[in-house]
Amino acid sequence: QVQLVESGGGLVQAGGSLRLSCAASGMLFSINTMGWYRQAPGKQREWVAGVIGGGTTDYADSVKGRFTISRDSAKSTVYLGMNSLKPEDTAVYYCNLIQFGKNYWGQGTQVTVSS
Repeated sequence: QVQLVESGGGLVQAGGSLRLSCAASGMLFSINTMGWYRQAPGKQREWVAGVIGGGTTDYADSVKGRFTISRDSAKSTVYLGMNSLKPEDTAVYYCNLIQFGKNYWGQGTQVTVSS
């Protein structure tokens, strides 16, 4: 089994920055993929960013140039640096790990951006 624990959410003014962390534990293999999703009130969960085992990253167009995903494989931790935050970035952010075709999710962390 795999467990994911997020941290780092909070309240920030528009234009500000936050960094989310997701620590993975359990039976982990280096070939897994980790990423971040978010879900705003009344909306479907959407993919934000991802990083594969080799370090390749990808971003949703809505966050490209503002968010940075990184991975510390030694610590089994993935980070999401968020800059130039906008009110529309307000959501619960979920960490995701895909391993051998199975999805694992964290409990989510709230990010609120005030205008």
